[in-house]
Amino acid sequence: MGDQGENQDLPEIDERIVAAGSEDGKSTAQGGAVAADLGLILEVPLRLTVELGSANLPVRDVLALTKGSIVELDRMSGEPADVYANDRLIARGEISVADQRVAIRITELVGPKARA
Repeated sequence: MGDQGENQDLPEIDERIVAAGSEDGKSTAQGGAVAADLGLILEVPLRLTVELGSANLPVRDVLALTKGSIVELDRMSGEPADVYANDRLIARGEISVADQRVAIRITELVGPKARA
């Protein structure tokens, strides 16, 4: 979904270092000043998108869509949906319902190698 951009080789973030840096406000021997700085961005919002599937339709078919039309997607029922953070694949999961809202249960975290 979307271009992966130029930043595909970003380093993994060790959450223990980030937590240590944000708890005491000091840098740690393991993470240095970077850990303390990461604490500043933990509240920055990310757009999370869940992709159930996709379809390629000619304009003629799109214009013919009406209420009740069914569009077949490229995924089978029960296949995991992709979870994107700012258009970058981060996880896969199964669709469920929580408090009468559609939700996703994360079943797999996607590592940087699988994103490429």
